[in-house]
Amino acid sequence: MTLRVTPEYITSLKPNEIFVFGSNLAGMHGGGAAHIAHKLFGAEWGVGVGPTGQCYAIPTMQGGVETIRPYVDEFYAKQHLELLFRVTRIGCGIAGFTNEEIAPLFKAAVAMENVSLPNGWREIIGQQE
Repeated sequence: MTLRVTPEYITSLKPNEIFVFGSNLAGMHGGGAAHIAHKLFGAEWGVGVGPTGQCYAIPTMQGGVETIRPYVDEFYAKQHLELLFRVTRIGCGIAGFTNEEIAPLFKAAVAMENVSLPNGWREIIGQQE
């Protein structure tokens, strides 16, 4: 299996790539990766969960890590093997979480060849197993 790592800065996507970003439930994409998603990749204003434009929104601003988990569990990459999901450091910017808090939520994605994770997340997940 090829390990896929999401670049720190994404300014373009191939047609089969999806920008996975942290949002808020209201879909107000005013800052961070959400702003990039809206500005560059068609994330729709008012859509805070799921597919939007060439993106996938996972809300991270509504509470603790336990409130993010259900949205990561619903993340639909396994149903769309034809797409490459570029997971950004969701929740690790404006929302204030650490890589060590968020990375384990993506444990199931480690084995998925159509998901790229931020640099260091695979190692964090492996250390917490």
